[in-house]
Amino acid sequence: MSRSIILAGRLDALGDSWLGTLEDWGDKGLKVALIAIVVITVVRKVSLKAGIGALIGLVLALGIYNSRNSLANIFEDEVNNPANTQPAVTVMVEEKTPAPGGVL
Repeated sequence: MSRSIILAGRLDALGDSWLGTLEDWGDKGLKVALIAIVVITVVRKVSLKAGIGALIGLVLALGIYNSRNSLANIFEDEVNNPANTQPAVTVMVEEKTPAPGGVL
C-alpha cells in the first residue's frame, strides 16, 4: 500500500518555485562572480592591460553562458542528424613531378 499526497493550491508549486529561485540565483551569482574576478584582477595587478583582458574574458564567458541553449540545440542536431549537415570541404592537390635536373 503506497501513500500519495496531493497538495492543494500554492503548496503544489512550492518545490518548483524553489527550483526557479535557485536557478535565478545561479544566473545572477555567476555574473557577480565573474565581475568580482575582473575587479580582483584589476586590483591585484594594478594594470589596465589586466583589466581589459579580464573584461574580454568576462564578455566571452557571459556570451557562451547566455547562448548555452542554442549551442546545445546545434550540437544535438549534429549528433542526431549527421546526414543533414554540410559536407566537409575537400581540396584536391595534384603532385607535380620536377623536371629532370631541376631542384625541388
